[in-house]
Amino acid sequence: MTAPASPAPAAPSGDVVIRTIAMPADTNNNGDIFGGWLVSQMDIGGAILARSTALSRVTTVAIDAISFLRPVVVGDIVTCYAQLLSIGRTSMKISIEAWVHRYAASQQQQVTRGCFTYVALDSEGKPHPVKR
Repeated sequence: MTAPASPAPAAPSGDVVIRTIAMPADTNNNGDIFGGWLVSQMDIGGAILARSTALSRVTTVAIDAISFLRPVVVGDIVTCYAQLLSIGRTSMKISIEAWVHRYAASQQQQVTRGCFTYVALDSEGKPHPVKR
């Protein structure tokens, strides 16, 4: 027997890091927005938080988990929220949620959530300690 799914949160967690609109060029063969496009938006948003935390360049080193909860459709306004979970010596673990505001709806819906890990880089592209 599988465990019941956790209820969808009523509100996003974290700070807004990126907002964009899903366009027809970003669709898959089913007419939904391609999952890779959504992951890239989440990665950009997470990198914005990581960069402002590390005060340096950063790179994505891992996506520890990602869950696609609902499809994104053309015209949805996609907002990514990010929250710093932990800081290691050179790395930062960031929770990222993607929510959409549908054209005809009056509320947001969570569509994706994930956990991304970024590493702080120096001017030569080598890992360096995250400033605290």
